[in-house]
Amino acid sequence: MRTPPADWEAAAERAVARGQRVDRWIPGFLLDSPVSLLGHAAGTAFGFVWGLLWSRGRIERRGGLWIFRGMPNVTYGRGGVCVGACFLTGDGAIDDRLLAHEGVHRRQWRRYGLLMPVLYLLAGRNPLTNRFEIEAGLADGRYVPRRPSQPTSTRRRSAISSSVKP
Repeated sequence: MRTPPADWEAAAERAVARGQRVDRWIPGFLLDSPVSLLGHAAGTAFGFVWGLLWSRGRIERRGGLWIFRGMPNVTYGRGGVCVGACFLTGDGAIDDRLLAHEGVHRRQWRRYGLLMPVLYLLAGRNPLTNRFEIEAGLADGRYVPRRPSQPTSTRRRSAISSSVKP
């Protein structure tokens, strides 16, 4: 984990606001709906098959997620990827904070369905300006250092947490 630039928090707030503006253009029947639930199920099915094909480690169910460990690095991005209700990752440690982060991604998949990968790509690869990573909690996702006074995974700012429904 590298030290983020000094102005990252302001850029993160702008990214979340931009994402909320994009959400207003998405037809309501696509968000938190039977349509998005089907997309979530399709994403979960894909993640499950991908995990079964590539996982060389333990497969477990925790926090509403199927966790596939021991995945080769080329089969997922960064430290892991959430596809539907599947968390595909390597051999790194998985603690409650990281599970909380990935749990937010699972809920994002539920909200957006198959729009999720498209919207995620449009949000960009930089986690400090990717609204989905910001909403999931950058410290919990191990993108920025945790501040000593910062409580665990429950400390979402209201502007960020209001854009993702549980």
